[in-house]
Amino acid sequence: MKPDWDKLSATFADSSSVVVADVDCTTDGGKEVCNDAGVKGYPTIKYFTAETGAEGEAYNGARSLAALETFVKDKLEVSCDITKPEECDEKEQGYITKMSAKDKDAIAAEVTRLSGMMGAKMSTDKKQWMAKRLAIIKQM
Repeated sequence: MKPDWDKLSATFADSSSVVVADVDCTTDGGKEVCNDAGVKGYPTIKYFTAETGAEGEAYNGARSLAALETFVKDKLEVSCDITKPEECDEKEQGYITKMSAKDKDAIAAEVTRLSGMMGAKMSTDKKQWMAKRLAIIKQM
């Protein structure tokens, strides 16, 4: 399970809407997190959304990498579709407007710039916004 979980984490490392993490509930640092999430047995997979509350929801599906990826893509990952900007947040809409005015060379340069920066150390918020911009501009 752990190798597939690590691959899942790597797959969504640059996601603007999904964080794949693991917590060792047997350590002093992990016990509080697991208690707060209502974890009783190991290994337990939980996911957290605005609808699940602080304890999250237990994932009871298949535990293969393919099944986990499908679940995350279908149920958890949120992305802005430039063909439906009304469903994107205000900041994303502004970026769509800004980049729609650019020519193909400027867009290609922005993809290269953002892609190169994705590996840099930065705050989670900045990395998420960068990933959102990259996902948007790749649709143009």
